[in-house]
Amino acid sequence: MLPFLKTTMRILKRTAKISCFAILSFVLIGCVLLFVASCAHFTPDDYVEKVKTGGALEKTYLATGPYDVEYFEQKTDDQRELIQIYYPSAMTKEEGTWPAVVFVNGTGVFASKYPALFRHLASWGFIVIGNEDPSTFSGKTANETMKFLLDENEREGSVFYHKINRERLGISGHSQGGVGVFNATQTTADFGFQYAAAVSLSPTQEDWAAALRIPYDPTKTNVPILVVAATKNDVISKDGMKSLFEKTPSERVVVRRKCQNHGETLYVADGYVTAWFMSRLKDDSKAKKALEGDAPEIADNPLYTDLMIGKAETPETSKNADEKDATTQENSGD
Repeated sequence: MLPFLKTTMRILKRTAKISCFAILSFVLIGCVLLFVASCAHFTPDDYVEKVKTGGALEKTYLATGPYDVEYFEQKTDDQRELIQIYYPSAMTKEEGTWPAVVFVNGTGVFASKYPALFRHLASWGFIVIGNEDPSTFSGKTANETMKFLLDENEREGSVFYHKINRERLGISGHSQGGVGVFNATQTTADFGFQYAAAVSLSPTQEDWAAALRIPYDPTKTNVPILVVAATKNDVISKDGMKSLFEKTPSERVVVRRKCQNHGETLYVADGYVTAWFMSRLKDDSKAKKALEGDAPEIADNPLYTDLMIGKAETPETSKNADEKDATTQENSGD
């Protein structure tokens, strides 16, 4: 029996070594994949060339704008970690002020994860700012980041000294950041400024957000807002979008993009996001036709569905907002 036991023990030891090696290999491979994923950009660098468009104006504003872009960064000692700013290079050479837009991060998707999106908006003449905050639903760090830029606007020696148009400030966010947009726009008075336009991309549905302890209240929104979600695997349903539209009292455009998923809404609707900011923050008359007026382009765009457009409510209209203020396109997008 002794030789048999020795042979068995040798086999068991060898098997154990092989198993340990296999487990260690899987762990190392997993770590490498996680590291690669953490470094990867969430928005494709060439999305402006690859995203499909369904309208002439959408195509126009998805393309790269007329300005070259430069980059500025500032480390912080708080949860924002690194403030990142993309701006038109013409800003330092021309007189006058420029509109600014702050981005609110989605869960795990910091500013460094989608530089192409920042560069694209900056190429259309915006100063675009973001940070590395992992928890953004309250909107607090978004407002602190915009306040940093406005402080730079008053600091002699700053590249942004007297370059920011305080009356033309925008905010955009995705997922948890879409929730943060609603919360940030309602608390700007604490920071001494006000947004003129907002974009919320796939905000977590209100009841789900409450369950996740990242709540928001759309009934307090007082900024013109564009809300875009996806028809596939999103964190807000068609009914959730309808509820959001009905509860939001400010001027709003609410729509879903067909055949896209939650992550893709960060950039697939960027043609219309850019048009919204061009219209609201730069008074671009052509851009206004994309999402506003009696016959906005998006209403006939086959890539979008469930469009709802509403004017800002007044005490006289709030009771009949759905009937008097809403233009609704009810067709299936699934």
